[in-house]
Amino acid sequence: MTDRYLDDLTVGESWTSAPFEITEAEIIDFARQFDPQPMHVDPDSDQAKRFGGLIASGWHVASRVMRDFVEADLYGDVPLLGLGVNDLRWRVPVRPGDRLTVRREVLEIVPSEKQPDRGRVRTITEVSNQNGQIVMSFENWMQLPKRPAA
Repeated sequence: MTDRYLDDLTVGESWTSAPFEITEAEIIDFARQFDPQPMHVDPDSDQAKRFGGLIASGWHVASRVMRDFVEADLYGDVPLLGLGVNDLRWRVPVRPGDRLTVRREVLEIVPSEKQPDRGRVRTITEVSNQNGQIVMSFENWMQLPKRPAA
């Protein structure tokens, strides 16, 4: 991807990822290390049965979405700074074999008044499964520099 600076973005533009699969092995591996609740590590547990089987940790899904963002290289070599995440919602459980697609959209672009060489971008991220159900969503703010003067 070519470099994309603050002034290259427009409100309403969006990107959609290629689908990626969440496997049972990675659900269990992630959960054992970071979120060892029964519904994430033991498909036979009462907690997993409550959900109809093993489900991924929401933090696992968020981590995979972050990985997708980095690998998509949407801004090229432009240095980004994450400023925050708002309204993070896990809406539908993610199960082994689910194929997730990430859609990101620019909601707002705010040039900085104090630092004219940069600004903030607010985006919404929606993660859908193969059935079109939104499984996770959030808004986030990032800081991006403006395109350097020629």
